Amino acid sequence: MIARIQFWLLIVIGLLSADTPLERGLEAFRKRDFPTAEREFQQAIREQPSNARAHKFLGMVYTAQERFQLAEEPFRQACALDPHEENACYYVGRVYYTLNRFEDSEKAFDLALRNTPERGRSLHGLALTLEALGRNSEAERRYKDAIDAGENSAAADYGMFLFRVGRAAESLEILRRFNCKVELEKVTKALENSPAARPRLDPASVSFEVSPLNMVINNGASGRKYLVETMIAGLAVFDYDSDGWPDIFVANGASLPGLQKTGPAFYSRLYRNNHDGTFTDVTAKSGLSGTGYSMGVAAADYDNDGWVDLFVTGVRGNMLYRNRGDGTFEDVTAQAGVGGEGEWSVAAAWLDYDNDGWLDLFVVRYVAWNPATELLCGTQRPGMRGYCHPQHFQPLANALYHNQRDGTFRDVSAESGVDGYKGKGMGIAIGDYDLDGRIDVFVGNDTVPNFLFHNEGNGRFREVGTSTWVAFNGDGRALSSMGADFRDYDNDGREDIFVTALSNETFPLFRNLGDGTFIDLSVPSLIAGTSLPWSGWSNGVFDFNNDGYKDIFTANGNVIDNAESISSRLSRQPNTVFVNRGNGTFRSQTLPGPAFHRGAAFGDFNQDGKMDVVVTRLNESPAVLRNDSAQVGHWLELRLIGRKSNRDGIGAWIHVVSKSGEQWNRVTTSVGYGCSSDRIVHFGLGKDSEAKIIDIDWPSGIKQRLENIRADRFLTIEER
Repeated sequence: MIARIQFWLLIVIGLLSADTPLERGLEAFRKRDFPTAEREFQQAIREQPSNARAHKFLGMVYTAQERFQLAEEPFRQACALDPHEENACYYVGRVYYTLNRFEDSEKAFDLALRNTPERGRSLHGLALTLEALGRNSEAERRYKDAIDAGENSAAADYGMFLFRVGRAAESLEILRRFNCKVELEKVTKALENSPAARPRLDPASVSFEVSPLNMVINNGASGRKYLVETMIAGLAVFDYDSDGWPDIFVANGASLPGLQKTGPAFYSRLYRNNHDGTFTDVTAKSGLSGTGYSMGVAAADYDNDGWVDLFVTGVRGNMLYRNRGDGTFEDVTAQAGVGGEGEWSVAAAWLDYDNDGWLDLFVVRYVAWNPATELLCGTQRPGMRGYCHPQHFQPLANALYHNQRDGTFRDVSAESGVDGYKGKGMGIAIGDYDLDGRIDVFVGNDTVPNFLFHNEGNGRFREVGTSTWVAFNGDGRALSSMGADFRDYDNDGREDIFVTALSNETFPLFRNLGDGTFIDLSVPSLIAGTSLPWSGWSNGVFDFNNDGYKDIFTANGNVIDNAESISSRLSRQPNTVFVNRGNGTFRSQTLPGPAFHRGAAFGDFNQDGKMDVVVTRLNESPAVLRNDSAQVGHWLELRLIGRKSNRDGIGAWIHVVSKSGEQWNRVTTSVGYGCSSDRIVHFGLGKDSEAKIIDIDWPSGIKQRLENIRADRFLTIEER
């Protein structure tokens, strides 16, 4: 008997040590030699197509390299071939979760629970998925089930879940009980900015004087309820003639359904700043009127010649206008290669993602749409037809164009990884959330999870919205995200993200915790409750009363033009300023003049040191909002000129130290929804009459310091 056992043991040992593709793959995988492991597991599958383990390990190779889209198929095959194979169905659920395919993820975890005795992992994964789907009560039950099943790692996510839904005390209790040190520190950090953390300030109120521009924003509405009608119009604040005073470009619509790229337009307009608070329409000689059905604008000097150029997004393609420097613009779309024919683009941002001194272009696309196949949505009663929900339209991938330094751009969407993720993009903002010296990109998506593209520094971007907790709001829901701004609102040296959304959704305020993650503080900041009635479009985070704390402006207006007939919400809505109290909370201030507001861009039009706003209003004239706030502090406005860096200095990170404290801000023109703001960097200094230190980290890596700079002045700083 003993001899027989020894014989079979020798056979088993021989089999385990056999030089098979599966074993060679496992050995390479242990050594993290992923190319070899991939080849060996693929060979094992060719030899044994029904070998569930080979499929599973191939998926693990892809997962280890974060190639999640490739991991889906082998994991799915492994689960289908043998649902009892260890963790096979669980891995399917995890990869679906990572790819934001939450309905598929839920089904996979349910299957895993039916086929494995080890339930803790799958219960944990299911809890995360249910939270992402917004089913919080079910998610909480599954978190508790996972912990009861011995999956202690679920306690950390459960604690964070409790914090996100506003149950901070319970969150701290769970995290302490299970010794979740990292998460406990994260929640503690977040609570440092709770309303009770510091005494409240009584910030000065903000007020604006309103002056219309002599044009009408025309969305071409004829009662057919085309989706595009709701979504114009963007604008740009930029100094097109380089006289030091910011001018205004306003995008406009076209007749419907005629949506040819250069079809019948209601003329976009260019307004020159007259230096006295008024503007003159100079469109006729500028060459900028024929922009088709336009959406958004991005302004920057892409060719480093000292003149600011314009990129205009549209429903049927985009236009790039090169500033000739003589008051006119040249359409260079075709030769530049950035037309995006047939793709509906909403917004764009100029950024130097590879820090080579030349601005590249990130274009945000919305959905596949054709007026010929527009659905009939809502009721068919006369006058009650409605706009279709975005769920009826397929998402599009965004685009990234690399500046070739010769007036042309190369489409690097595929090689950069940007086009691997389809969303319904509306807002875009740039920043460096982990301070690694490379610009990252946030994209606000409509009714699907937001994207945060982390710049890997090798020409590639990795989408990390879910893992950084900005894909969803604090309730785990994907919102109708529209405008976005990437700013340090709490003066801690880390860039935060503010997003607008629809009525009843609230506006998320994602605070950067400094560990690669964010937390939605819209509830403790008091923004959630006061933003509930409003549908926010464009936005901006600026210090409007110059007290040293950045405030928030939102341009509001319902998507639906007959909202009163189907809800308690207003169609025409007032704009809002959330005034920063300096202790992590905001006081909401509603501005006069309800309308269907859409775009908002920012600049100091009369050079008085107070940030002004220009807004668009559907089927009305745009309005210039001159900041006439009475009680304001000292200020500084900086305009950077790059030499080794891009000439506009976009991406530069500025640190200002004054007697009262420290502030940080970044050079960017991409602010809000489809809008472009003046590239000046504005600092309110409160009672301080000088800045002791101004430190600039240029995109080139050059660091520059200025000392003892008196306040209340414009300062042009050249890279040295």
